Order: sequence, then C-alpha cells, then structure tokens
Amino acid sequence: MSAGVFPLAATFVGGYLLGAIPFGLLLTFAAGVGDVRRIGSGNIGATNVLRTGRKDLALATLLLDGGKGAAAVLLARAWGGQAAGLIAGAGAVLGHLFPLWLRFRGGKGVATGLGVLLASAFWAGLAACAVWLATAKLTRISSVAALAAFAAAPLLVWGMTNGQHAVLALFISVVVYFRHKENIRRLLDGTEPYINTRK
Repeated sequence: MSAGVFPLAATFVGGYLLGAIPFGLLLTFAAGVGDVRRIGSGNIGATNVLRTGRKDLALATLLLDGGKGAAAVLLARAWGGQAAGLIAGAGAVLGHLFPLWLRFRGGKGVATGLGVLLASAFWAGLAACAVWLATAKLTRISSVAALAAFAAAPLLVWGMTNGQHAVLALFISVVVYFRHKENIRRLLDGTEPYINTRK
C-alpha cells in the first residue's frame, strides 16, 4: 500500500517516538546503577553504559537501541510501504539523538542507525556492522569503529540496494558524524578514550 503525505508524517512521528525511548537510562535506573548521564561521557548509549562495569546492561542497551531502529522500519513498512519504512527509520535515529523528554540530549545513534540499516537494507547493514566490529576490535576505540562503519554505510547501501536506501544511509551517517564532533576533536588531539569497563 502506498502512503500519502499525512501517513508519511505519522510514520516519522511514530519512528521518532520509538527511537526516543532511552533504554540505556531506563536499564541503569532499573538495575540500581543510577543515572548513566552522570557517568563517563554522560551519554545514554551502550558504550557509556559499559563504563558502569555492567556488561549485561551494555549488551541489553546495544540490542534494544538497535532493535528500536529496526522495529521502526519494519512496522512502518508493513503499514505504509517502503517509503514509510525509510522515513520511520530516519525518525527513529533522530528520536534517539534528540529525545524530547531528555531535553533533546540523547545518544549518538550508532546502534539505532545500524538497526535501521539492517531492517532497510539487510546485507549492507550487516556489512556495516562487520566494519564496526572489526574496527572496534583493531582499535579498541568506540568512536573510531562508529565513524568507520558510517563512512562505509552509504557506499555499501548504494552498491547493494537502490538510491532511496542510500539517501537514508547518507542521512544517518551525516547525523552520526555530527553527534561525534567532540569525539573527532579528541581523536585529533589524541585524547579519545579506549573501550573499557571501568567506571
């Protein structure tokens, strides 16, 4: 079924609201760890949750943040077709980055963005995940892995799918890079921290 302007707007809003669920914050509160925004970088994503020393919470955050991105695409696509799925995916990433109820201070979009890519362009998304994992293993720097994955993502999607999917991948990459501007500055200064489990 094709979607008109209003249904497409509705899928964007729905995707945004789904993406804005701050799983890292909710999980750390529920586990009695406290406010993850007061730990490490202050980010609500899996990498900062890992700094609490709770690998289980970090893994759950990673899966849930990725899952909400994928769910936004799949649910919207089932209801309104491919265009609706892609728009909902963009909304989910923006919701994670700029959640209304956290004064628009959210995560950095890596897990949610990869979830959107997996749901919208599975093989390209899987390849981007492989780049992320390989770079994280080689460098042990989370931001380098994210930047490498999202530098590759638009090219991977373009080569494996079509233009609409590539536009979404490029959009996600641009906003992920925007949210990593402080990380890029620290990388250039040589002060970006390694992945670890210390508080």
